[in-house]
Amino acid sequence: MASFVIEGGHRLSGEIHPQGAKNEVLQIICATLLTAEEVTVNNIPDILDVNNLIQLLREMGVTVAKKGIDSYSFKAENVDLAYLESDEFLKKCSSLRGSVMLIGPMVARFGKALISKPGGDKIGRRRLDTHFVGIQNLGADFRYDEERGIYEITADRLQGSYMLLDEASVTGTANIVMAAVLAKGTTTIYNAACEPYVQQLCRLLNRMGAKISGIASNLLTIEGVEELHGTQHTVLPDMIEVGSFIGMAAMTKSEITIKNVSYENLGIIPESFRRLGIKLEQRGDDIYVPAQETYQIESFIDGSIMTIADATWPGLTPDLLSVMLVVATQAKGSVLIHQKMFESRLFFVDKLIDMGAQIILCDPHRAVVIGHNHGFKLRGARLTSPDIRAGIALLIAAMSAEGTSTISNIEQIDRGYQNIEGRLNATGARITRI
Repeated sequence: MASFVIEGGHRLSGEIHPQGAKNEVLQIICATLLTAEEVTVNNIPDILDVNNLIQLLREMGVTVAKKGIDSYSFKAENVDLAYLESDEFLKKCSSLRGSVMLIGPMVARFGKALISKPGGDKIGRRRLDTHFVGIQNLGADFRYDEERGIYEITADRLQGSYMLLDEASVTGTANIVMAAVLAKGTTTIYNAACEPYVQQLCRLLNRMGAKISGIASNLLTIEGVEELHGTQHTVLPDMIEVGSFIGMAAMTKSEITIKNVSYENLGIIPESFRRLGIKLEQRGDDIYVPAQETYQIESFIDGSIMTIADATWPGLTPDLLSVMLVVATQAKGSVLIHQKMFESRLFFVDKLIDMGAQIILCDPHRAVVIGHNHGFKLRGARLTSPDIRAGIALLIAAMSAEGTSTISNIEQIDRGYQNIEGRLNATGARITRI
């Protein structure tokens, strides 16, 4: 098991480029199964979850070719349907949460999908009801094989329908959209997720010949077509990395420029960091973060304590709350961090408390952070990364800490961040992989 050794207290400087968005590219890669023609995808991040999904498609019979440093082509002309019923395939699906988005394309194009219960981060329950009920609304039959622990989904030809989703699930919406594009008739999805990831997927599908309207809203209308064709697609920069780099700059009192961030797709993220007192400027499509010796958390207009909470888009993405919590430990003032959407993502705060942070964990969803105002630094510590997002938050804490820290289980960080130590060391960090 690999670890990071971090020498804290070093300021960063220069430019840093965010990778392609992990949450988008997992959907896009699954969507390539909807056509027998070639689909080329650019700006694919070299991270564990994405590489595992690409390898899974190869083993399914998809022809995958690397076209450049971050570009791949996918041609699902001869998919091995027998392999999709094998124990080997199902075992690999169980270790990769993104594999759940294979259901929609496979049922739509081939009339059948088998999948085991997907894995992923240990951040509480992440139910699949929205995926399954949505695709059932299109006419698919679901059967759970308790003995093998697998779901079997079948359909002769999906039929468009109206549906009101019980939650605005990003991956659930993506799965239903991918199933509906080849269904007969019109599908209407209300309370659809409208994150940039879903918008990008819908635009890709439209370029492939789908007929999707309402993109960027929570009401999608899909007119089914007989077939889709090949196209090209470029993945957006990862908004979670952009937010992580803003947090790193503030915690380490650093001046950095985050390049090519696709600012128009960041939503409320920049303003949320400004609420913590962090200065940042939009310069073209870059974000400039000046060195700040201190930053002060705002209060609400009536003087009450600031609350930062996650919400469905265009609210604040839950993937950045861990970073914002860490950043608040060195701010001037106090803030309530309210993690509404997942039930175990705040359980890493005990490690921050051991490092000297002043945090009151109220319950699995809420934590009050009392900022140090850089009055004293966090202490180096031995840490373990419990999931991707908490892992990057702990890395930020260690970079700002006094002394040396060790973070184990960094495979979790590798699942979401490409060569993170190399890119940060190029800006002045001191991170060693052992």
